[in-house]
Amino acid sequence: MLLLPLNLRTAVVCGYRTLCHGPSWRTVVQHNPRCRLWLVRRSQSNAVSEASVHPATVPNATTNRIVGRWLIACSGMVAGAVVLGGVTRLTESGLSMVDWHLIKEMKPPSSQAEWEAEFQKYQQFPEFKILNHSMTLSEFKFIWYMEYSHRMWGRLVGLAYILPTVYFWRRGYLNRGMKACAVGLCGFVVFQGLLGWYMVKSGLEEKPESYDVPRVSQYRLTAHLGSALVLYCASLWTGLTLLLPQQKLPNAQQIAWLRRFAHGTGGLVFLTALSGAFVAGLDAGLVYNSFPKMGNYWIPDDLLSFSPTLKNFFENPTTVQFDHRILGISSVTAITALCLYARRIPLPGRTRMALNSLLAMAYMQVGLGICTLLFYVPTPLAATHQSGSLALLSLAIWVLAELRKVAK
Repeated sequence: MLLLPLNLRTAVVCGYRTLCHGPSWRTVVQHNPRCRLWLVRRSQSNAVSEASVHPATVPNATTNRIVGRWLIACSGMVAGAVVLGGVTRLTESGLSMVDWHLIKEMKPPSSQAEWEAEFQKYQQFPEFKILNHSMTLSEFKFIWYMEYSHRMWGRLVGLAYILPTVYFWRRGYLNRGMKACAVGLCGFVVFQGLLGWYMVKSGLEEKPESYDVPRVSQYRLTAHLGSALVLYCASLWTGLTLLLPQQKLPNAQQIAWLRRFAHGTGGLVFLTALSGAFVAGLDAGLVYNSFPKMGNYWIPDDLLSFSPTLKNFFENPTTVQFDHRILGISSVTAITALCLYARRIPLPGRTRMALNSLLAMAYMQVGLGICTLLFYVPTPLAATHQSGSLALLSLAIWVLAELRKVAK
């Protein structure tokens, strides 16, 4: 008996006394501190063992907040890549790196000989021969580092998507729908990187019949920007739906119309941002630097000068600028009408704030676009205008997230 542990010995003694002397077990426990202590420890041990057998269900509200914040952070990194890519385009730095290696190019040249070798490779391509034939090595280093920064940021974006996806998957933070979404976003990041190199290759090709300034294909540039915007919108939308509690909107036909109106407006904002890629790809911002007229005309004479007619909308700088103007004016008009219509509906304060922010940003973006045009596209102003398009798109997605249907 003395060899038994104290807790077990106490239990045995208590049980023996109960059997011999007749008082109930409850009475014994009340009058014996050791028995009470043993029972408390025993109950705690059982609770821990039951918790280990039946763990908390995942994913849950806490894990959804973690995943939502991760996706918001990823969308912010994509926005940074878009802005950096725009600055790279504005400084004409995108063709400075003439080859693509996933790992090898991560280390920049470190000696004079390596820089000269890199510069000699650049000299073999049309941009140097036609546009930058008098460029010095120090000037080359600037444009090279601009493109290098853009590519390295793209790699960081890829890691920001892929590594947390693996971690969250293994921890059970993702349900079936979120697993498909995460895999789709990771695949889209890889596709975006390959599309970027495909775009750059178009500006490195020799074109003996052309004497124009070497530039990447406006079609590939638009595809590259469009895929980045899709990735950004998908990440931001998913993150907001995980983080923001759904609003209790009035159940009325007006809300249904407001949702449809908001979806159409958001699509128009996206299309306007995408049309900016054609403007950048053709340097169409330098064609007519006046507003509201284009030169002396509301509709310029060379608007449809290319044949066939459809070609003008994608290759004629005049038409491309005209289209971007029309889309921009249409976007701000639609946003204004959306906000005026929403004033007649009793909406929650957060939804109202999202709509007002969208309206203010729309007019600010129009002002930035007009100033960029009138001042002949200076790099700081043009970069701010490009960033403004992302801000406007973000606010449109916020409005859509606030107006989404409450889950039944």
